[in-house]
Amino acid sequence: MIDEIAEDHAVIDVHGVGYVAFCSARTLGNLGGAGEAAILFIETYVREDMIRLYGFGSQLEREWFRLLQNVQGVGAKVALAVLGTLTPPELANAIALRDLAMVSRAPGVGKKVAERIVTELKNKAPAFAGDASGTIGLKQELGAGAASAPVTDAVSALSNLGYSRDQAANAVAAALREAGDDADSAKLIRLGLKELSR
Repeated sequence: MIDEIAEDHAVIDVHGVGYVAFCSARTLGNLGGAGEAAILFIETYVREDMIRLYGFGSQLEREWFRLLQNVQGVGAKVALAVLGTLTPPELANAIALRDLAMVSRAPGVGKKVAERIVTELKNKAPAFAGDASGTIGLKQELGAGAASAPVTDAVSALSNLGYSRDQAANAVAAALREAGDDADSAKLIRLGLKELSR
């Protein structure tokens, strides 16, 4: 049961004992109010001077928290900030598309940290993609290079037309195969729409 929700944590009452669980802003926003029941997936960190609990709304979010902390320069605070800004599927998409701007939207994540997250997790992210597996086709199509402006523009345009980011990434991957790497965004959008209409 929720006793209290603060800016960066919630106090959860379990059989009369209050546990402080640090959570992302997204997780805190999804919890109910004081007195309501809550389920959190907990990650426990034990250091010689303290024990700290981190709470997550899903097991997938907890796995991403663990994965993010494998990146040099990313601790618990930054990992929570990233997960508070991006859902696990959005994070998987950003990594697959090498979208540094999306990753660096998280507070405390600059360009260098975003680059490290994308670079160090590019091979691990597909296993944690959740429902973002469609971007793997686009990632394979891009090879080792970063997504070009036409590619990111095309994915964004198709997303703005109401398609999920996953559908848009699949369509742009197919468009890239057909049009080649030097295609402009208009051509990728046109071919992507053609692919989505099939």
